[in-house]
Amino acid sequence: MTEVEQGYEIVLHRSLTEPILLGGAPRNVAILNGTLAAAIGIGLQLWIAGLVLWILGHTAAVWAARKDPQFMDVLLRHIRHKAYLGC
Repeated sequence: MTEVEQGYEIVLHRSLTEPILLGGAPRNVAILNGTLAAAIGIGLQLWIAGLVLWILGHTAAVWAARKDPQFMDVLLRHIRHKAYLGC
């Protein structure tokens, strides 16, 4: 046996490696977007504005998730870093 074949082999379920999506958008973004749209639609009684906000926000989140499924992790890491080379 070669060195590569001597290691252990385990079965890794696919759900452990894929991001958790709701309707194609990351779960946290979908929940936040839905909550904000519901607060505007129900709380302020601006039904059309809440619906438009939800559609636009969810569409943008799905588009970003198709480009990079872990865009929220990248965005949060980007926000945490300080601007060392500010102009």
